[in-house]
Amino acid sequence: MKQEFRIDHDSEVPKYKQVVDLIISDIEAGIFKKGQRVPSINETSEELFLSRDTVEKAYVYLKKQGTLVSVRGKGYYVNQIHIQNQIKVALIFNKLSNYKRSLYYSFVETLGTKAGVDVFIYNYSTDKFEEIIKNQINNYDFFVVLPQFNDEKVDVAKIIKKIPKEKVLLIDRNLDSLKEYPVVYQEFEKDIQAALGEGLSLIQKYKKIHLVFPSNQYYSKDIARGFQIFCQVNELDFSIIDLLNESDVKENEAFVLISDDDLYRFVKICKAKNWRVGTDIGVVAYNDNPVKELLEDGITTISTNHDEIGRIAAEMILSKKFKRIKSPFNFIPRKSL
Repeated sequence: MKQEFRIDHDSEVPKYKQVVDLIISDIEAGIFKKGQRVPSINETSEELFLSRDTVEKAYVYLKKQGTLVSVRGKGYYVNQIHIQNQIKVALIFNKLSNYKRSLYYSFVETLGTKAGVDVFIYNYSTDKFEEIIKNQINNYDFFVVLPQFNDEKVDVAKIIKKIPKEKVLLIDRNLDSLKEYPVVYQEFEKDIQAALGEGLSLIQKYKKIHLVFPSNQYYSKDIARGFQIFCQVNELDFSIIDLLNESDVKENEAFVLISDDDLYRFVKICKAKNWRVGTDIGVVAYNDNPVKELLEDGITTISTNHDEIGRIAAEMILSKKFKRIKSPFNFIPRKSL
């Protein structure tokens, strides 16, 4: 293998995928010929300072793709020389987060070796987003864009329409100005109403319900509108709080927390007051993850499936069958409500 190659441990690209890309690159460069044995799993593991399991996952993946073939007791051999040209995809996010990582890993996993993916972050900035499009417009076959900006008045459509329409796939947000574009989207206002509706009997145990909605973090305002409608329709006493203070946290009331930072602060406050979450006070968190399944014996969540968004988006690119699809959004009951 190429001696200058090293695994980038800080990269968003999974390590096994980096090994896959390395072997394919070596085959395309003629370093490995058809029928030639490639280094063993143990050899590659030692050379790249990776676990055996990681390297084995890469080899098994390449075998399934037909690039390598295994011979019992002898190892892996090159089965295919002419690797299909990879599709080049630009994945453009507003920010990095655990949920974006989940989406990314699912997206890359589904594309496999058929596509190369580069991630660009514009940090909610219209100018940065426009700069990315301008500099990369001729470099990629597809642009998968999550459009969310700090200025809601910006003409997003004008910028996105600079890219040939057949190259664009939107994710997460369904913009009225881009109704003709394919998208895998959340429906924030209706999603929160439907999800909280599933937990209505649990919510009604509490005297009041609060939505903690930090305005400085650019969450969709449709979430707050949907929450307000849900409470009004079900005649619930409610409030919408911008910044969570200790004085806001009151016994026998329930809280819907959008930010993970607010969730951890909330739990800390409850512990200081010796309140039991789910008994003395209720909480629902936005966007599920493994930590919430374990925290306080389980935090109830309302959440889209980010893995599913990534998978659906990747399958559209592979099949070239682009659609407008709403992503699933679920109420996941646990002991915190």
